[in-house]
Amino acid sequence: MRAAHTQFDIQAIQSSWQAFDAMAHLRPIHDKKSYDRMVALMNSLLNTTGDDEDHPLSGLLDLVGDMVLKYEQEHYAIEAAEPKEALRFLMDARGLKQEDLSAIVPQSNLSAILAGKRKISATLAGKLGKFFGISPAVFVPV
Repeated sequence: MRAAHTQFDIQAIQSSWQAFDAMAHLRPIHDKKSYDRMVALMNSLLNTTGDDEDHPLSGLLDLVGDMVLKYEQEHYAIEAAEPKEALRFLMDARGLKQEDLSAIVPQSNLSAILAGKRKISATLAGKLGKFFGISPAVFVPV
């Protein structure tokens, strides 16, 4: 099988790259300063492209987004939490008491869940996800 040869106009790429590089300074992210700059570039691109996947800058947005994601996965990884801990965190963050969830789950069941004596059912995970506006998967054990 023969490898396809693609011809590139390197001089045109070089002149375009120099103009682009002077503005964006697109480089792999190795530190917080370059991370912050790439996040700012990504946000600017998002503001410009919106949801238009056919926008002329969507490929650049994909590239920058991948770079940011890679850095975040390496430096800001979030470990999965136990479902009961995720529930406790969400309740604390929103200043909710057990009785505030009484329309979703009986208080005795909620106490047992938070104490680790009872698991969150798939049905309850769906209700909690809807209540908190997040994916029900947060409440499913890994």
